[in-house]
Amino acid sequence: MEVKVLNISGKETGRKVTLSDSVFGIEPNNHAVYLDVKQYLANQRQGTHKAKERAEVTGSTRKIKKQKGTGTARAGSVKSPVFKGGGTIFGPRPRNYSFKLNKALKRLARKSALTMKAKEQGLIVLEDFTFDAPNTKNFINVLKALGIDNKKSLFVLGDTNKNVYLSSRNLKASSVVTASELSTYAILNANNLVLLEGALEGIEDNLSK
Repeated sequence: MEVKVLNISGKETGRKVTLSDSVFGIEPNNHAVYLDVKQYLANQRQGTHKAKERAEVTGSTRKIKKQKGTGTARAGSVKSPVFKGGGTIFGPRPRNYSFKLNKALKRLARKSALTMKAKEQGLIVLEDFTFDAPNTKNFINVLKALGIDNKKSLFVLGDTNKNVYLSSRNLKASSVVTASELSTYAILNANNLVLLEGALEGIEDNLSK
């Protein structure tokens, strides 16, 4: 698959790059994508939720009425879950939601996501650029030139570029990551995936293993 290379003014540079069919042109595996996204979202959960059970709520353990002869159900302490203010039955406890996925499956999921984005015409290849200093206005001008200023976008850099990252940090709809930080969730969550030329080789090397 050949894609035209654009500059930060949104104009064609006259060059084209060939995207590897083994990364950007496979048969997407929806279940692999589902598992990888599920793992990503699970890893975002802190798992610190907690409700007090009957042994943890404040209250007396005295039996509140005699066992028999009252005409009502037997009852123990006021900390029983059936009483107001009592402990919670089967309440949430702190836990770790993360789970393991094989590297091969995660690579398949990322390749599937990249293929989907390429088929949707949501993939842009941009020549490498940088800023002399962090400047959000300059980054917004790049978005406007590419026609994606009103859409969610993900910029993938070949190497860490502090000025470009800091220029985008205040924008909710735009994210900047390096090729090694690319995730299936990030790819699918963006309307447009902007790949810098310097990131293509790293992406294809990582996913062609």
